[in-house]
Formats: sequence, structure tokens, C-alpha cells
Amino acid sequence: MTNPARSTRRRRANRPEIDYSVPSPCVKLCALNNETGRCEGCFRTMDEIRDWMIMSREQKLNVLAQLENRKAE
Repeated sequence: MTNPARSTRRRRANRPEIDYSVPSPCVKLCALNNETGRCEGCFRTMDEIRDWMIMSREQKLNVLAQLENRKAE
């Protein structure tokens, strides 16, 4: 039988630190464009939307910089 406390400690140790310093660019207008593969509201890809919470600060800032170019396209 496994020790529940030990199992919990192991899972917590592997979790990345969540960064809340960069707000999500979501504008609550969620509609995926099948041609571009991007959201019509925030211009992120499905992968970027899914991974936002686990991205590092630098990754989030990189995505935000890309969004400006995507909006201009």
C-alpha cells in the first residue's frame, strides 16, 4: 500500500511555479478561426490558450509580442 502523504509530496515537487504577473490577453470573445488556427478575440493559437497558465513570464511576454503582429495581418 502506498503512503498518500508521500505521493502528494512527489506530485507537488514536479509542478512548475505558476506566473500570475502577466495577465491573459483573453477578451471573452472566443471563436477559433479554422483558416488561421487562431482565436478571433485574442489571436492566440489553441496551444497558446491551453498552455497560458503553465507558461513562464518570458514565454507569455513573447506570445503577447507576437499578438501585435497577428492583429496587424
